[in-house]
Amino acid sequence: MSDVDERLQQSILDLLGARRPGATICPSDAARAVGGAEWRPLMDRARDAAQRLVDTGDVVITQGGEVVDLASARGPVRIRRV
Repeated sequence: MSDVDERLQQSILDLLGARRPGATICPSDAARAVGGAEWRPLMDRARDAAQRLVDTGDVVITQGGEVVDLASARGPVRIRRV
């Protein structure tokens, strides 16, 4: 895993940790935190980072407030700490 991928994962956890329990973030929030003005190219990697955190049991992916499988989700998703 690259340094950028590790920073994206940590950014997701940090952003969620700064919010109230049950709050969500968008993968773009992590991409912006890591990439600054050049965040858009990091979106796929941010979603991949979120999936790795799902795999470790740290977060869930939601869409419309319901937990979904990121691999089959289409459109905007949110990330929530477990």
